[in-house]
Amino acid sequence: MLFTALAATVMLLPWAISGIPDGDEKPTAGAPLLVQQPLTDLGGGETIRELHQDTPFSMVALTSADLTGTSARVRAKKDDGSWGQWYDVEPLEGVGADTPSPGGIRGTDPVFVGRTTTVQIAVTRPDDAPATRPAAPAAPAPTGPALGYVPANVEQPLAENVTAVLISPPEAPPDLGPLPNAATPAGQPPRIINRVEWGADEGMRCGEPRYDNKIRAGVLHHTAGSNEYGPGDSAGIIRSIYEYHTRTLGWCDIAYNAMVDKYGQVFEGRAGGMTRPVEGAHTGGFNHNTWGVAMLGNFEAVPPTPIQLRNTSRLLGWVLGQSGVDPLGSVVLPSEGGSFTKFPFGAPTTLPAIFTHRDVGNTECPGAAAYALLPEVRNIAARFNDPPGPEQLAETLRGGAIHAKWESLGGMNSYLGRPTSPEASGLGATRYVTFEHGAVYWSPETGAEPVTGELYKAWGALGFERGALGLPTSAEIAEPLWIVQNFQHGTLNFDREKGTVTRVTDGVPVELPPADLNPVQLERFTPPSNPV
Repeated sequence: MLFTALAATVMLLPWAISGIPDGDEKPTAGAPLLVQQPLTDLGGGETIRELHQDTPFSMVALTSADLTGTSARVRAKKDDGSWGQWYDVEPLEGVGADTPSPGGIRGTDPVFVGRTTTVQIAVTRPDDAPATRPAAPAAPAPTGPALGYVPANVEQPLAENVTAVLISPPEAPPDLGPLPNAATPAGQPPRIINRVEWGADEGMRCGEPRYDNKIRAGVLHHTAGSNEYGPGDSAGIIRSIYEYHTRTLGWCDIAYNAMVDKYGQVFEGRAGGMTRPVEGAHTGGFNHNTWGVAMLGNFEAVPPTPIQLRNTSRLLGWVLGQSGVDPLGSVVLPSEGGSFTKFPFGAPTTLPAIFTHRDVGNTECPGAAAYALLPEVRNIAARFNDPPGPEQLAETLRGGAIHAKWESLGGMNSYLGRPTSPEASGLGATRYVTFEHGAVYWSPETGAEPVTGELYKAWGALGFERGALGLPTSAEIAEPLWIVQNFQHGTLNFDREKGTVTRVTDGVPVELPPADLNPVQLERFTPPSNPV
C-alpha cells in the first residue's frame, strides 16, 4: 500500500470547537476522547514519529484525504518504559462511503494497543512522495441547529496531511452481565448487547436507518489491529469505533451490523434493529441486502477464538434464518460498482450465502486464518437449530477448573466420557458439569472433583450437594475390597463383592438401597458460568 496523493483535510471534531482537552480530562462512561495529532514532514520511505499525550489512550488510527497506498505500523510504550509489539494499521478499504463528499477523509481501522500515553507510528510512503505539511487552522464553529455530528470543514484551504487520531475509550458500562457461554440453546441466538447497553449516543447519528427488502447474504469481516484486549475493554472499543466512524469519518453511524469480541460478546452495530434488514456500510459494492458482522481483532495469522467463531456463526445462522436463507446455499447479487469492489456496476455475481469481504473487495479482510475457517462458519450457522455437541460443550468449559480436572483425567477418553451439559450452578457457589458416565463438581472450598458410577448414583439419590454428605473432597480411592470416596461430611463406600453402597457419617455406617437411575439435577437449566 503506497501513497499516491495526499489531498488535504481539516476536520472540525468536538475539540476543534470547544478546545483540545487538557491532561486532566478523562473519558466518561458515555464518551470516548478522540485527539488528533498531525504527522508533519513525512517524506518518502519509512518515517517513525513518536507521539505523547498526558491523558492515557489505547486506540490509534490514521486519517487523510487519500489513504490509497500508505502502510503504517504502531506500537505502544509500556509502564516499564519498554515498547510493545508492532501492529499493522490497515486502511478501511470497502467500508463506509465509496466517494467521500468534498473535503471528506479516509481512515484506517483504529488499532487497540493497550493503555498508554506514548506510541510510535511508522508510516511508509513512496520515495518521491511530497512532505506532509501542517493542516490549516480550524474555522470558527458554525451557527445554526445542531446536526447530531460534526461535518468536515470544506471552506478552508486544504494542506497535505496525515493525522493520527488517539482514542481514549470510555469505561465499560455497568451491568453488561457475565461472559457468554458458547453452548447457546438450539434455535436461540447468542445474547446481544444492544446499543443502549454499550453506551451509544444516538444524538451523534445523522439521518434515519435505511432498510433493504430482505437479507439475502451475510458478510464476515474483522476489525484488524491487536487481539490483546480484555473482556472489559470491548464495550469501550465498540463505543470508540462508533464515534470514529460517525464523527471523524462522517459516516453517520457505525458501519457494521454487529461485532463479536474474542470472548464471544456480541454487540449490536448499526442502528435500526437486529431483527430488521438494516443496510450497513461494511462491504462496498455489496451493502444492499447483505448483513455484515465484524470480529474484533486481526486474524491474518491467528484464528478467532472458538467462542468468537461459534457465536459469530450462530449469529449469522439466526439472521439468515429469519429471511429463510440457507447458510450453505448461494445467492446472486448485482454489484453496486464503485472503487471498493472488483465487480463492475450491475454485474450479477454468484456468491455463497455467507461470504467474506475479500471475496468481493480489494482487501485481505477477514484475514487468512479466519478465511480458512469459513466452511466451519457456514456449517455452524446451518446447524443453528441443532443442540450443541460434545465438542462445542467442551469448548465452553475451556479455561475453567472443571475443564482442567476433566482434561487431567483424559478428556474425551477419560472414564467420565464426553460432556453432556454446559457448566451450571448448584447450591451456593457450586458449579458442575455432567458427562456420559458421571459429573465433576466444583466449589471454592473443595475444588473440582469427579463423581461417577454407583457412588454417583447413590450420592445423587441422597440429594447431591444439598444432602447430608455435602460435596466430594476427593476422587474415588481404590481399596482391595472397597471403592471409597470422601465428602465434606462423610464417605461413600462401594463393596466390590456385594455391589452395595454404604454411607458413613459421624462414624455410623448405613447401607443404602440400590439407585437404578442416573441422577438429574434441575439446576442444570440455570445460567451457566465458568470458574477459573
